[in-house]
Amino acid sequence: MGKSKVLVVGGTGYMGRRIVKASLAQGHPTYVLQRPEIGLDIDKLQMLLAFKKQGAHLVEGSFSDFQSLVDAVKLVDVVICTMSGVHFRSHNILLQLKLVKAIKEAGNIKRFFPSEFGLDPARMGHALEPGRVTFDEKMVVRKAIQDAKIPFTYVCGASFAGYFAGNLSQMGTLLPPREKVLIYGDGNSKVTIVDEDDIATYTIKTIDDPRTLNKTLYFRPPENVLTQKQLVDMWENLIGKKLEHISISEEDFLASMKGMDYAGQVGVGHFYHMFYEGALTNFEIGEEGEEASKLYPEVKYTRMNEYLKNYA
Repeated sequence: MGKSKVLVVGGTGYMGRRIVKASLAQGHPTYVLQRPEIGLDIDKLQMLLAFKKQGAHLVEGSFSDFQSLVDAVKLVDVVICTMSGVHFRSHNILLQLKLVKAIKEAGNIKRFFPSEFGLDPARMGHALEPGRVTFDEKMVVRKAIQDAKIPFTYVCGASFAGYFAGNLSQMGTLLPPREKVLIYGDGNSKVTIVDEDDIATYTIKTIDDPRTLNKTLYFRPPENVLTQKQLVDMWENLIGKKLEHISISEEDFLASMKGMDYAGQVGVGHFYHMFYEGALTNFEIGEEGEEASKLYPEVKYTRMNEYLKNYA
């Protein structure tokens, strides 16, 4: 058996480009959907051409042309969707329903990975408005996948290092503070923070692994399950300076939503669940899931003290 052929939908996006790179690196014949909607976005086009040079196949297809999606899906064994689900970029979660229909119609796909990669939506039924829309929509997609009896793997349960480590989990910036740091509550909720390249590597490893079929892949690499205070300590040790710690209570943090735009309110809700509830780590992984670093101990995942050196 050769390695499964993989189609990446959303291959020029933040996670998508990493999935394409990891798929090529692990020797999978890799196809990337090239959508006419790209228009005059030269950066995306040049990224696609770079993928082609590295050995990927570009496949034309559009969400407004159902047959083109079916034809693209028929070329491969596995489909990975990485369309954006965050409101400060673009929010396209439900567009995946067209892809689910195309996969059902094609009838040949042995694994579908919908766009997830964050908090597990199955555990977020209690989530706050307006941020809960992300989880509700992901559950709509999951229901469609399961109703269509499409084999799946859901990849979730980590925060992206680029958005949560480098900035010490401060909202509204991607850079680390050098004077004052906002601490959520007591700063002791455990959060999983994983380098996005490692998330992609683990995701591709699951493709031909029967242990992850119809399961959720969670991320709990032991050294990357950290409290915000531990993350801040790492940074302070790195720069040789103590920052001023300003604690914000649960009530004050939620009150900060008032007057924010919609995307800001969504962000506050998601931060609340992660840093006050500990929603990434406050449950045991049961039979429905597997943990990435246990399945694939050979992956040398990036530790956050190393990651933070990029910012010092």
